[in-house]
Amino acid sequence: MHAISIDTPGGPEALVWGEVPDPVPGEGEVLLDVVASAVNRADVLQRMGFYNPPPGASPYPGLEVSGRVGALGPGVEGWKVGDEVCALLAGGGYAEKVAVPHTQLLPVPAGVSLVEAAGLPEVVCTVWSNVFLDAGLTKGDRFLVHGGGSGIGTMAIQLAKAAGAYVACTVGTEEKAERCRELGADLTVNYRTEDFVESGGYDVILDNMGAKYLARNVTALNTGGRLMVIGLQGGAKGELDLGALLAKRASVHATSLRARSLDDKARIVASVRERVWPLVAAGSVRPVIDRTVPMAEAAEAHRLMENSGHFGKILLETGES
Repeated sequence: MHAISIDTPGGPEALVWGEVPDPVPGEGEVLLDVVASAVNRADVLQRMGFYNPPPGASPYPGLEVSGRVGALGPGVEGWKVGDEVCALLAGGGYAEKVAVPHTQLLPVPAGVSLVEAAGLPEVVCTVWSNVFLDAGLTKGDRFLVHGGGSGIGTMAIQLAKAAGAYVACTVGTEEKAERCRELGADLTVNYRTEDFVESGGYDVILDNMGAKYLARNVTALNTGGRLMVIGLQGGAKGELDLGALLAKRASVHATSLRARSLDDKARIVASVRERVWPLVAAGSVRPVIDRTVPMAEAAEAHRLMENSGHFGKILLETGES
């Protein structure tokens, strides 16, 4: 098969499309013939040498795919060859084939194309696990997501709105602000000209910036608020005012989906299938796709992501749809 390898960490040119050995499904795994994958910030970090795959995972980037079941490993039940699915991965999505635990498979939701489905597993599982399972967002809560125009942001806006929350997001342009409002955002804050703290307080904040926003995020929390940190685009080390946190009886929770155990991922995927997939099938929550790029041109897709000019997900197609 062909896959994107990273022989030497670096810029987008470090992504090389070439022939590699086919994966073999192990106990409890299925082999997928990949139709599409999606670009995530974690892939960019891996390319740069800052976010290696967990032990035992595929060395190729890619945390989510869609495709067809090509083979079943020992002990797999509930799936058959030819099923059209999407999957949450620990790595290996930038390839024509990938082996994945069957507990991390999801059927393609009604009304979503097989290619579009590649943009769902990572963002939905990230938002659902952090905002709902861990932070417990409920109807009437005030919610803020940073980077409203990102893949995570566009999904978080829709899911929080569907849950009956007041939804705010930060954006960098008026064009993105308008599109976020179309998705259901009640308030958009241009981080270039406005301070999101002035619009607080929030019961739940989903943050991808880390250190740069830490102090202001805590200030923007309501009493009992929950700050969920899922990215470090603004740095890894910051000063935390424990006094402010104690006064608000608030919490800061940092998580990584990729490093979770197989059992934990299976629990999240099962909850997503039960609670989120009906919303997708009903059309109240949809994948937001900016564009698709041939997988062999993944370097160009990474350049697009790093320029932050996209809205929603950038997909990579193998050409096998």
